[in-house]
Amino acid sequence: MFKYETHFHTSQVSPCGKVSAEEGIRLYAEYGYDGVVVTDHFYGWNKIKHPAWKDYVDFFLTGYRVAKKAGEKYGIHVFLGAEFRFDEHPNDYLAFGFDEDYLYRTENLMGMTLTEYKSSIENQDILIFQAHPYRKNCDIREPEFLDGIEVFNGNPRHNSDNDHAKQYAVENRLMQLSGSDFHQIMDLARGGVTTKTFCQNIHSLIDKIKTGNVDLIEF
Repeated sequence: MFKYETHFHTSQVSPCGKVSAEEGIRLYAEYGYDGVVVTDHFYGWNKIKHPAWKDYVDFFLTGYRVAKKAGEKYGIHVFLGAEFRFDEHPNDYLAFGFDEDYLYRTENLMGMTLTEYKSSIENQDILIFQAHPYRKNCDIREPEFLDGIEVFNGNPRHNSDNDHAKQYAVENRLMQLSGSDFHQIMDLARGGVTTKTFCQNIHSLIDKIKTGNVDLIEF
């Protein structure tokens, strides 16, 4: 079996991250994971410090780029993702399947509503999952605007009410995802997915998620 982390933050980008990108990747490699999706926070608070869109995207990608180099060093695959927060509401969404160029050319990304964003990716191989939808200050969104739900969030400092998240996903036939929500050492390897075959890139992992060929890691 191959193990992949789907919810991973770096101290370079996410203000709440306490572990550097290289150290986090080293730890996941030591723990036997085969891949990590770096999902740093893509939020308005960092945009204040980097008002020009290119500068903001450059900053956002620093954690991923350091992690990717570390992955080559430690023998673990690193994929690009993000935890988006649109200006309309403090909900969080994990997105996978875009590349760096997509971020640079989608300048109004945070200004979109969820419905506008979902419409904009309709014909692209991008998935969006609502992260920890039953956590305090989050509101569960309508299933037609989501591909799936993070039904297991391993962060030990929050009550994510994972049982309700799973129930919502099952009732609405949404894809299910598990992630550690890694910010600190104590969060290491508390979630993710396993696959029977190796995923060379993010689209291979997406295909397995779409077809249900993953098993959830639930700490």
